[in-house]
Amino acid sequence: MVTYNPKDWIKLIFHFHKSDTLRILALNMFLLGGITAVVCFLEKRYITVTIPSLTFFHQISGFIISLVLVFRINTAYDRWWEGRKLWGSLLNNSRNLAIKFHAMVPIQEKEMRKELYAMLTTFAYVLKEHLRSDYKKEELVFSKVLTEQELSAAKHRPTFIVSRLSRYVLEFCQKNKDTENDFLILERNMSELIDVCGGCERIKNTPIPYSYSIFIKKIVFIYIITMPVTFGFSVGYWAVPMVMVIFYAFASLELLSEEIEDPFGTDANDLPTDEIALRIKENVAEILIENGNT
Repeated sequence: MVTYNPKDWIKLIFHFHKSDTLRILALNMFLLGGITAVVCFLEKRYITVTIPSLTFFHQISGFIISLVLVFRINTAYDRWWEGRKLWGSLLNNSRNLAIKFHAMVPIQEKEMRKELYAMLTTFAYVLKEHLRSDYKKEELVFSKVLTEQELSAAKHRPTFIVSRLSRYVLEFCQKNKDTENDFLILERNMSELIDVCGGCERIKNTPIPYSYSIFIKKIVFIYIITMPVTFGFSVGYWAVPMVMVIFYAFASLELLSEEIEDPFGTDANDLPTDEIALRIKENVAEILIENGNT
C-alpha cells in the first residue's frame, strides 16, 4: 500500500507512481488521440454534408455511464474497506488474546508462552498468504505444537492453526482448575479469528458479477470509440484532447475498481496486510515474550 500525505496537492499532482493510471493508460490515450485526429481530418476534408449535432447523445449517455461507474467504484471501495475492518479486527483480537494469555499463563511457563506466541503470529502470516493463494514458510514461527510438516500438509492452514490453538488452550485449562472456566472467555476471541478468515474469503471468492463487469467495459468502449465522430463535427481538432481526457477519466475509474475489489494482493492500492501481520507479531511478542521475561 502506498503511503502519502493527502494535504500535499502539488506533489501528488505532479508525482507519477508506477501504479498511476496515467502511466498505464498513456499508450492507449495517445493511440485514441491519433485515431481522433485522423477522424477529424477525414470529416473536415471529405464530408461536406451538414450533419445535426450528435453531442446530445453523448451528453445523455455520459451522464448514465457516470452513474454506473460511480456505483462500480463505490462497490469496489466497500469491499476494500470491509477488508480493512476485518484485518483491524484481527489485530485487536490478537492483542486481546495475548493480553488474556499473559494474565492466565504464569510467567514461569515460558515454553507455553512461546507456543501461544508462535500460533498467534503464524495465523496472521498464514492468513495473509492464504488470501494470496501462496505460502511462505520463512515468515512463520514454528514450535513443538505447531510444526512445519503438519502446517505445510494442512489443506486449510488458518483453520488448522486455530484448531491447534483451541485444543492447546483447552488442555491447559482442564489441567488447571483455577482457569477451567477461562476457556469460555478465550473461545470467543479464538472463534473471531475464524470469522475474520471467513469474511476475507467471502470478499476474495465473490467477485463482481461477470455480466455486470462485461457490461461496463462494453458500454464504456462504445461511448469512447464513438466520441471522435461526434466531437469531430462540433469542435474540430479540439476533439483530440477532449477524447483523451474523457477516456482517461472513465478508464481510470474502471482500472481502480478492478484493483481494489480484491484488496488482499500485492498491488500498490491493496491493503497493507504485510505491515499489519508484522505489527501483530511485534505486539504479541511484547506482551507474551518480553513481559514474560521481566
